Amino acid sequence: MAKENKKRWQSLLEILVASTKLGLTSFGGPVAHLAYFKDEYIDRRKWLTEKTYADIIALCQFLPGPASSQVGISIGMLRGGLLGGIVSWFGFTVPSIIVLVVFAMLYQTFSLGDAGFIHSLKIVAAAVVLHALIGLGRKLTPDKSRIAVAIIAASIMLLYPSAWMQILIILAAGLFGLKMFKDRAESKVEPFSINISKKAGVLSLVTLVTLLVVLPILAKAADNPLLSIFDMFFRVGSLVFGGGHVVLPMIEREVVPQGLLTPDEFLAGYGMAQAVPGPLFTFSSYLGTMMEGVIGAVVATAGIFLPSFLLIVAALPFLNELRKRSAFQGILMGVNASVVGILLAAFYDPVISSSIFDASDFALAVILFALLNIWKVPAWMIVILGVAGGYVLSVLGL
Repeated sequence: MAKENKKRWQSLLEILVASTKLGLTSFGGPVAHLAYFKDEYIDRRKWLTEKTYADIIALCQFLPGPASSQVGISIGMLRGGLLGGIVSWFGFTVPSIIVLVVFAMLYQTFSLGDAGFIHSLKIVAAAVVLHALIGLGRKLTPDKSRIAVAIIAASIMLLYPSAWMQILIILAAGLFGLKMFKDRAESKVEPFSINISKKAGVLSLVTLVTLLVVLPILAKAADNPLLSIFDMFFRVGSLVFGGGHVVLPMIEREVVPQGLLTPDEFLAGYGMAQAVPGPLFTFSSYLGTMMEGVIGAVVATAGIFLPSFLLIVAALPFLNELRKRSAFQGILMGVNASVVGILLAAFYDPVISSSIFDASDFALAVILFALLNIWKVPAWMIVILGVAGGYVLSVLGL
């Protein structure tokens, strides 16, 4: 028993070391994260085969939430059980959490809202969101019918901006996809095996649904700011499809109209989140700090990532069956198309409306977008170049 426990703790320590290394060096967004994971976990450490890795990626693409974080959690679970998944998430995520919490504290303490580089960060955010929008559009709206879904979703969100409207759009798009897109489903899907019982999967799903129902009721009854933050971010983490950039519009609808953050504070944090390694969902740590200090950061971060754990445990035992079903694939096609439209609406408001004020702003945004999209400059470098470019413009009086 002692030997087994020692081996288990050694395995957990190994997971922590590997994931922390990735958390300190994985710049560039979800696609880049998956490349870093392959290099570390498959090529270097030989923890799993490329086929199993591809299957895990497929699983996480089918779930709401941050895909790269979910892949890391899944690999940790395969290596060290549920605790291994938690350790893997901790190592990959905490470095960027620390940076964003410190940035939020400095923003508040030194009134950084008036600093010139904050406006540059908003312009960076405009370039990055446009890049993400184009990338998602190519992948998720490859035909006229799905482009139409995206356009309708964007139009509705622009006319009726609210978090609940976004949820209704996603549900409606899923039902539309069930009817219209199921005939386009892939016929051959390779199965894989994961040692998690269906009973555990059902329990995890019940927990997720229960929290989604109970938390809003408790938050309203208790009128506690921390409980409200946890409810807000848990709901976002449960319903955001499409990865980190799509979290932007949903969280914005939750915090800015209610006066919890100004549009400038919101976009400054989003721009800063591009400069750090790890998952973009750690943007929640910045927002939590701005609302309720460090404890707010802990609550917001726990709220937005907890659904990922629950969804992975819930989905793994049933994944093989679901992936074979054309109806399930059709629903996801509709949902993914609506996600592109929601991000398009957010690109106009709050991104463009809060960042591009004159011709010099527009020129800098175009240059940054071209560097990102055409010359493939990494996102963290775009942040540095954006801040430097903003400084040059201010010196020139433009």
